[in-house]
Amino acid sequence: MDKFVNLIKLSVGTDSVDDLAAWQEMRRRTVYKDGLNRHVTRMWPKREDEILAGGSIYWVIKGLIQCRQRIVRFDEMTGEDGIRRCAIVIDPEIHLTATAQKRPFQGWRYLAPTDAPPDLPKGRRNEDALPPELSQALADIGVI
Repeated sequence: MDKFVNLIKLSVGTDSVDDLAAWQEMRRRTVYKDGLNRHVTRMWPKREDEILAGGSIYWVIKGLIQCRQRIVRFDEMTGEDGIRRCAIVIDPEIHLTATAQKRPFQGWRYLAPTDAPPDLPKGRRNEDALPPELSQALADIGVI
């Protein structure tokens, strides 16, 4: 049995990992000045303790899991509408992963460590990413 569990989430409106990083950097400068990113969602994870035991949020960009960020904590937030929400607080460091195809879904889902793609080796972090169309084509035929 895994000692922790991850989350997986679509990064809507993002074309690349660089886009995600730039958007998060802008939010850290203008909204969240403590240096940590947040993704605000309506649902609070029932498996909070398992996530906080070492879980990450894996980002799906253009139909492919491409990166992850470590989850630091969960903060309660109340919107202007008075509705309680969950802020998933995430470390700003983005870890590139091997790409893995993922069909669209709504909200976030749990992702077992055994189902999560591995991080890319440190030496490959500076390589240019494959164009999304090529990554998708390779995923479609089961190469990546």
